[in-house]
Amino acid sequence: MIFSSFDFELVHENSSNKAVLLFHGMTGTPFEMKKYASFLFKNGFDVYCYCLPGHGNHPVSIYCVSWKDWIEFSKEKFSEHRSKYDYFFLGGLCLGAVISLNLCEIYNNISGIICLSTTLFLDGWTIPKYNFLMPIGLYTILRYYYTFPEREPFGIKNENYRRIIQKLTSKNNVALDHYPMNAIYELLRLSKYTRKYLDKITSPVLLIHSKHDDLTSIKSAELVFNRISSRKKKMVILKNSYHLIIHDNERENVFKESVEFLNNCIHKKVEALL
Repeated sequence: MIFSSFDFELVHENSSNKAVLLFHGMTGTPFEMKKYASFLFKNGFDVYCYCLPGHGNHPVSIYCVSWKDWIEFSKEKFSEHRSKYDYFFLGGLCLGAVISLNLCEIYNNISGIICLSTTLFLDGWTIPKYNFLMPIGLYTILRYYYTFPEREPFGIKNENYRRIIQKLTSKNNVALDHYPMNAIYELLRLSKYTRKYLDKITSPVLLIHSKHDDLTSIKSAELVFNRISSRKKKMVILKNSYHLIIHDNERENVFKESVEFLNNCIHKKVEALL
């Protein structure tokens, strides 16, 4: 297996009994999760994050990756780390949130999941008005040749950080500056498959989504919230951010809500055992 230079594992020297496996977004890398992961680490959690197939050091491979490759990879990482911890959580941004939901449909030994900007539909306010023509490209060989360029506002409302992200992606240092149509096709296939089995999810779920997400509307988060069978679920709606909520104006609130959710899941389980 090829390992990406973006992969990271934040593990405490003194053994921890709780961990979070994170998944980054479509065309991104673990780099975009690093600050969020560092915050979780400082709050006592071991954190793991790896480049999904087709991402990272070999961006050309994203043109031939399948959604099943993403799921098999995530299952492998889950199996590799789950047995080491008493409490094991999943978290993801965009595509990563959909992967987390999919794993939660498969496994019943997940302590909880955090879904950030869950992307089950591409219906945000920056999606082109000619979006209705997308199936012509998606379901033909054309999907291997066309891309959608990333454009303003690049998922970020905060203008200062937006300029930083724009500079990094333009050099393809930490993420692609475009969305290959084939990657969009695979994301939508995964999303459709995941939507079918949302009722199988019983683990605690935290959904954080911006009301003004430029890539995927709040419809995705609402669908998950209404369809899952989890007894413990919470949805946080942000009003001053776009898609990349862990880097935008309300990132501190996202970090705070995440840690509170993780700790609450642990405390509730401990109480149930007493």
